[in-house]
Amino acid sequence: MSLIVGLTGGIGSGKSTVADLLAARGAAVVDTDVIAHELTGVRGAAMGQIAAAFGPSVVGDDGALDRVAMRRLVFSDAQAKSRIEAILHPLIQRESEARCRLAAAAPYVLLVVPLLVESGAYRQRVDRILVVDCDEATQLARVIARSGLSAEEAQAIMATQASRAERLAVADDVVFNGGGRDDLNAQVVALHRRYLELAALAGKARIT
Repeated sequence: MSLIVGLTGGIGSGKSTVADLLAARGAAVVDTDVIAHELTGVRGAAMGQIAAAFGPSVVGDDGALDRVAMRRLVFSDAQAKSRIEAILHPLIQRESEARCRLAAAAPYVLLVVPLLVESGAYRQRVDRILVVDCDEATQLARVIARSGLSAEEAQAIMATQASRAERLAVADDVVFNGGGRDDLNAQVVALHRRYLELAALAGKARIT
């Protein structure tokens, strides 16, 4: 198994940007958000259970999850959040484990988990935790710009996630994504070199 780096950060922090930059240098990326979208898309493997649990109000005309309807339901009903998580989390975990195994030839694997800090299960599966960080004002502005959500809706989502301090407290590595592109690239290059070194050391340890 390759070195597995758990990549996380709050909504709007730039997780996908950092993952893409590291992938361009040879890292394998296993993104749990991508898996979740596949599971809840048209003919997604989770849609039968979701429809049975919540009824047609959260299913779009194409058979995929109506994400807006589900988000509203989850924010208004704590039990709904627990029920959808009970359906999706085991499926996501199983599929992400399979994809990490398939990526064993890569120098290292980035396991992208937005809620890694909140989920003890994922913390036990990674060798290091990489946090993509930015200040909360920047985070909020990015979420509003890209999603069209109101400031109140964006803040409500942020409030359900671990705080910036909580994420930084568990980080082995941090990328600050609040500056320019050149600064971000420089941090990514340094991290990539470090992960190659750690992966090589891990490989030697397994051989001996």
